Amino acid sequence: MRAVIQRVKYAKVIINKEVKASIKDGLLILLGVEHEDNKEDAEWLGKKIARLRIFDDSSGVMNLDITQSGGEILVISQFTLHAKTKKGNRPSYIQAAAPVIAIPLYELFVKKIGEEAGTEVRTGEFGAEMEVELLNNGPVTIIVDTRNKE
Repeated sequence: MRAVIQRVKYAKVIINKEVKASIKDGLLILLGVEHEDNKEDAEWLGKKIARLRIFDDSSGVMNLDITQSGGEILVISQFTLHAKTKKGNRPSYIQAAAPVIAIPLYELFVKKIGEEAGTEVRTGEFGAEMEVELLNNGPVTIIVDTRNKE
């Protein structure tokens, strides 16, 4: 699993010209699932991101996690995070998991990060054509991949 994590002032996801979900200060997480990912990957990633200390403390140092900051979470599925661009100019998405694998792992990740952060997690709609609007805070953008757990 691969996640692009952005610390945001706000983020929202729009589907069919309607706001499906929105958050204020918190994390926007773009999540891609590979066909080799499993339950342990989803649980590890949810726990890891919930504990990332990327919010400023009273001294202006990134020392607080999402729970300590009181932030919100929005998770968007994004298979294009697994694009392969080595050959040619058209990306290949062969590494991305089929929905039968990806949907349960996506849902497990959402559940796990919500439990770890002690907050409701808002989401887009798996497989839908979505527009995502955000204001990156910092900017802070971090990539975490379960293939690089060490």
